[in-house]
Amino acid sequence: MDPETRPAPDWAGDVSLGVDVWTRRAAPRTDDRAAPPPEDPVAAGPDADPESVARTILLDQLTGRARSRKELSDKLRSKEVPEDLAQRLLDRFEEVGLVDDEAFARAWVSGRQSTKGLARRALAQELRRKGVDDEVARGALDELDPETEEQAARALVRKKLRTLSRVDDVTATRRLVGMLARKGYGSAMAFAVVRDELAQAGREDLPDSTA
Repeated sequence: MDPETRPAPDWAGDVSLGVDVWTRRAAPRTDDRAAPPPEDPVAAGPDADPESVARTILLDQLTGRARSRKELSDKLRSKEVPEDLAQRLLDRFEEVGLVDDEAFARAWVSGRQSTKGLARRALAQELRRKGVDDEVARGALDELDPETEEQAARALVRKKLRTLSRVDDVTATRRLVGMLARKGYGSAMAFAVVRDELAQAGREDLPDSTA
């Protein structure tokens, strides 16, 4: 029989799919796509325990340097740790000595004076911003050595004075005293230190005041 006149065989099934297969253009069926594997409940693990999460936050914050109780409390609040849980953990951390505002204040005062040359007034303001109780702060500030504070002021003036070689004495005095004031030094000490350091630098024509 002539192939062109031979009757087409009966097709059992979906006609459109049969045509695609016949023409070798079959596309993958939607239901043949690989389905994502079911979630493994063991691998996913249980929901994180809020107390464990809060403890981890506190320990991370205390890595590297001490922090005040208020700093830690603020951090827990920013992480939406419940207030009652936060305070209970902070109390426990205080009991074991991991949170100690007195130790924090002493370390802060010592470090900021040695690295930034800050005086008592500026240090008191910083401790207040850190949430340290005023009485605790006074205890740490009372340990400051007045002589050490003056030496810190002199070091600041000498360093700044190197950048003021081209300005007159009045301008130099005003800038140096202003710099010490921003560091927390009182005006009496600031003027005394500045005048003495200018004299030692050979700048004898000194103003009596910044007025």
